Amino acid sequence: MTATGTSAAPAVGWIGLGDQGLPMARAVAQAGFPLHAWARRPVSLDGLSGVPHVRHNDIKDLAAASDIVALCVGTDDDVLRLAERLLDGLRPGSVVVNHGTGLPSAAVRLTEVCATVGVEVLDAPVSGGRPGAEEHRLTTMVGGPQPVAERCEKVFTSFSRHVVHLGAAGAGQTAKLFNNALLMLNQAAIVDIVGLAAELKLDVPRLVEVLKLGSASSTALTLLNTMVTPDTVEHLSAVQALDIELFDQAMGEARIDSDAVTARGLTGARGLPDLVGRLNP
Repeated sequence: MTATGTSAAPAVGWIGLGDQGLPMARAVAQAGFPLHAWARRPVSLDGLSGVPHVRHNDIKDLAAASDIVALCVGTDDDVLRLAERLLDGLRPGSVVVNHGTGLPSAAVRLTEVCATVGVEVLDAPVSGGRPGAEEHRLTTMVGGPQPVAERCEKVFTSFSRHVVHLGAAGAGQTAKLFNNALLMLNQAAIVDIVGLAAELKLDVPRLVEVLKLGSASSTALTLLNTMVTPDTVEHLSAVQALDIELFDQAMGEARIDSDAVTARGLTGARGLPDLVGRLNP
């Protein structure tokens, strides 16, 4: 039985109502799952207005009311600190899910910490940004025990178009880091091509629109001037630079030489502002 008294609709606790976490949480409530929410800043909970939810002032109370607790916060350190507080209230058999991007080794560490009190863990980072979350078309990459992933799949499907289980703890994070690295590698290639086009005095914005329509098209291209705009590019460039550092650290921990990929990825991340500038002269 779940905290709500039915195995069909597990109660979902949610922590992290930021740019992506908020529309994900709203999607969970809209899908009919009992939603419980806690925030460091209570004003953040106002974003859930209009969907059914229960607000909690105490994180332990949220834990006690939840079968699954989803974390959508900034860093692995944030996740671990919150999990340690949640463990005072979670029942054995409950599940902690980390939807943020982090290190595979941190996912393993979180699993070990939670296992001491019989709590399960999934690392389930997502790809698709805020637009994907709002349109319920994220891709969720899941690491952890297969039976636990199956228990949570309906919750993930509420905000995802694709939910893929990739293996044991850390597998979801590994996939997300590869996803982010490849996006940046593709951006680096676009930077190269656009630079050559500019030397030829071509109409760069029109060229990029044509490339989006042809066999050269990629997500990296289609995001330009849609999600990646003059207003968002500086922030996204900085986030990508942090992501490629995580990728490099993960590969280092696995004793894999990723120097060339990391350097190329940084080129793509750091070149993004100039690229968007060329598209918006």
